[in-house]
Amino acid sequence: MTSTPTAYTVYTKSECPNCVKTKAYFEAKGITYTAVDAAALEYITVELAYAQVPVVVNNADEQDHWAGLRRDKLVTAAMNHTREEAMA
Repeated sequence: MTSTPTAYTVYTKSECPNCVKTKAYFEAKGITYTAVDAAALEYITVELAYAQVPVVVNNADEQDHWAGLRRDKLVTAAMNHTREEAMA
C-alpha cells in the first residue's frame, strides 16, 4: 500500500483552540493534512522562527507557511484546493 502525501502539515499542541479550529477548517474543506505534535520539534522554532501554534506548512511550497489562526491563509488554501480538484 502506498501513502498519499498530504497537502499541509499542521504542527499543533494539545489544548490549543486555534489548532483545533485550523484542523476543523481543513477537514470541512476536504483539505488533507498531517497533524504533528509541536512540543518536541525544534523545526518550527529554530528553522521557521515561530513562537506560537498552530504552524501550518504547505507541503507543495516550502516558502508557504504561517503561524496562528490565519483565516486569510486558510481561505487561500481552500480556494487553491478547489481549483486543483476542478483541474483533476
